[in-house]
Amino acid sequence: MLCEIITIGDEILIGQIIDTNSAWMAQQLNMIGIKVKQISSVSDDREHILKALKEASDRVQIVLITGGLGPTKDDITKKTLCEYFGCEMVFNESQFEMVEKIFSSFGREVTPINRKQAEVPEICTCLVNQNGTAPGMWFDVDGIVYVSMPGVPYEMMGMMSNQVLPMLKDRFKTPVIRHRTFRTQGVGESLLASWIETWEDALPAHMKLAYLPAAGQVRLRISATGEQAEKLDEEIEQQAVLLYELIGKHIFAESEVELEQVIHQWMIDHNKTLSTAESCTGGTIASMLTKLPGASKYFEGSTVCYSYEIKERLLGVKTETLKNFGAVSEETVKEMVEGALKLHQTDYTVAVSGIAGPDGGTEEKPVGTVWIAIGGPDGIKAKKFRFSTNRERNITMASLSALNMLRKYLLKQED
Repeated sequence: MLCEIITIGDEILIGQIIDTNSAWMAQQLNMIGIKVKQISSVSDDREHILKALKEASDRVQIVLITGGLGPTKDDITKKTLCEYFGCEMVFNESQFEMVEKIFSSFGREVTPINRKQAEVPEICTCLVNQNGTAPGMWFDVDGIVYVSMPGVPYEMMGMMSNQVLPMLKDRFKTPVIRHRTFRTQGVGESLLASWIETWEDALPAHMKLAYLPAAGQVRLRISATGEQAEKLDEEIEQQAVLLYELIGKHIFAESEVELEQVIHQWMIDHNKTLSTAESCTGGTIASMLTKLPGASKYFEGSTVCYSYEIKERLLGVKTETLKNFGAVSEETVKEMVEGALKLHQTDYTVAVSGIAGPDGGTEEKPVGTVWIAIGGPDGIKAKKFRFSTNRERNITMASLSALNMLRKYLLKQED
């Protein structure tokens, strides 16, 4: 079963907003066995919209449309859909009552322009918008289903989850699809692929593996298609066991769990405390942890120490160490750990010092060179990393690598 997503709005095409709707919709469709054939973005232009609808109808059985359903003159989706289907616009009393109810909840009366939200193409089935005034519209014409939804993400998501997806599953009797995602850090996509090549080649025909790389991380997603959910779950579990045997120490979590969440939960579960001493990451690690609710239960503080003076004065890094080895060195990050443990009085600490770039590198220590150290009851462990020449990427990579080093330290895993 194939689907095309069409997003409508000049604001997308000029880069004023990012189309997050399509990515989310594609994920949800894939989970119920509907494959997205194409994603298109079109302007608020009648001819452009009509052409996109016609081309989509030649490719797929399902066309999902978002955007252009507001009450203002530039919102032309409803009018254009009427033209496309050769039908008239009618006033929907039930939809108007919903609009009135929403306005009443804010102590306001419906304006003439908002009254237009109750006007819909006569052949559509209205979909309830529980988060706004613009209704969704379902058309089933010549074997093709067209669904028009608001462009506001939370309005679209509510409508899609509560109405559109169940209706599509019922209309097309989609197969069962099961996914399981494994998250790794610190190992490149090509290296992972070489380690699991034999296992991947042996996957059953109804199972596929997808590599989803990002800065410092690679997600591995197993997808299985069939008729029985329980059987698919059992088969995926069998493959997961084999995968863990091959690369288990590199998998830090499953699903959409982030690395900082793993550290966060471990600290809370074990009633331990944590601090950070950050130079090139500038407090990024601390920010990643403290954005999570409940971080105050274990996170004591962070020392952001860019200059030599702050490293010496707050963390007690020796002048001779900085002079002889430099700020980006094993010796310095180890002394940063010692100082942070003493200053913050925590069970564990993470220290990072590096050259984020784009300037500051040398032949001996080029941009992207980072030293990370972890300290705790099992002593201090330090490791050198070489990342890229991009400053933002280096900060992200260093922060994730530091958290993963801490994870392995806590679990007593060796690299």
